[in-house]
Amino acid sequence: MDYTLFQMINRLAGIYTFLNPLMKFLAEDAQYLFYGGVIIYWFTRTNRNRRMVIEAFASACLALGFGGILALLFYRDRPFVAHHVIQLINHPANASFPSDHATGAFVIAAAIWMFRKKDGLVWLILAASISISRIWTGVHYPSDVVTGAIIGMVSAIFVHRLFTRWYFADKCMSYGLEMYEKIEQKIWAKMQSPQGKTR
Repeated sequence: MDYTLFQMINRLAGIYTFLNPLMKFLAEDAQYLFYGGVIIYWFTRTNRNRRMVIEAFASACLALGFGGILALLFYRDRPFVAHHVIQLINHPANASFPSDHATGAFVIAAAIWMFRKKDGLVWLILAASISISRIWTGVHYPSDVVTGAIIGMVSAIFVHRLFTRWYFADKCMSYGLEMYEKIEQKIWAKMQSPQGKTR
């Protein structure tokens, strides 16, 4: 069933060829939109956004770490290794299961959704688009991206509950943010001072 569904999606690359440039972008470069988004949220300098970014980072470490263990325990060849496929992007013939792209995209999108529902929905749609593109371009099976999405979302939920329900974790985050913001304010003040501007 997994391979049948893969064929259904992958063969669309040969039918709707006008979508292939978009799918290649989603499969290879759209992940950088998440990195850029996280940086922008961080430098809006609101406590809520910074807590969100910290949770996203912690969730990503957990999700990608768990995904790496699964890849070692349940090694699976890429579709283009085992089958004749329409392959639109170059990719090493390494482990296919689970999809790191789907894991990374969904873990950040879900972490954002925990704090900002409207923004999070947009990021979740982008994460789903990236996941579909990885099948479309011939480098992942559907179960690879579905598993990655589940790992990402569960990790984000777990980390969010950890920080909201465990007093010690919340205090550690608050203390870390307070120390960082004090350093940031000192640097900003130096940059704004007449001496800092003349340097």
